[in-house]
Amino acid sequence: MSQAVTFVVEHGQLIGARQVPSPNYNQRPQGTEIQLLVIHNISLPPSQFGGGYIEKFFQNQLDWSEHPYFKTIEGMQVSAHVLILRTGEVLQFVNFNDRAWHAGRSSYLGKAECNDYSIGIELEGSDDQPFSDLQYQALSQVTHALRQAYPKISSHIAGHSDIAPQRKTDPGPYFQWQKFRDLLRDSTHFE
Repeated sequence: MSQAVTFVVEHGQLIGARQVPSPNYNQRPQGTEIQLLVIHNISLPPSQFGGGYIEKFFQNQLDWSEHPYFKTIEGMQVSAHVLILRTGEVLQFVNFNDRAWHAGRSSYLGKAECNDYSIGIELEGSDDQPFSDLQYQALSQVTHALRQAYPKISSHIAGHSDIAPQRKTDPGPYFQWQKFRDLLRDSTHFE
C-alpha cells in the first residue's frame, strides 16, 4: 500500500500531483462555474498499460508509428485535467480553471457541452479489466480535494458514458461505483 498523499487545490492546480502541461485546453466561457466531475478510462494501446503513451498523447507528442492502433487516433488533440495511473500516481495536465478537452459532445441534466463546466479525470484502464485499489484510493483523495475547492461537484459525479451515452462506454462495467462512493464517504471523516 502506498503512502497517502494529501491533495489540495490552489488556483486550479492540484498540489500533490505531478504537473504535465498539455497544450490541449482553452478558456471556460465567461462566468462558468465548475459543477460536474466526469470519470473516464483510457489505455494506449487499448487494454495495455504503462509505456507513457497516454502522457505523450495528451501532450501531442505521441509517435503515431509506434503501434498500429495509434494510426486510428492520429492527429486527435485531447486532454483531461487529471490522469490516475494504475500505480496510483496522479498527473495533472490542465489547470482546473481551464477547459480541458475530455468530454466531446455531451450533456448533463439537460445542459450541453460538459467541457465548459466540468473537470475530467481519466483512469488508466479499460472497459474489460478491473481498476487497481491504488487508483480508487487516489481518485477518492483527488475528488475530496476537488469537492473542497468546487463544492457544486459534491453531488454531480458522472461517467463519460452518462454524459455521452450514444458515443462512450467508459469508465465501463469494471468501475466499482459503490466502492468509490464508500471511499469518498470515508474520506470526509478524516478532515
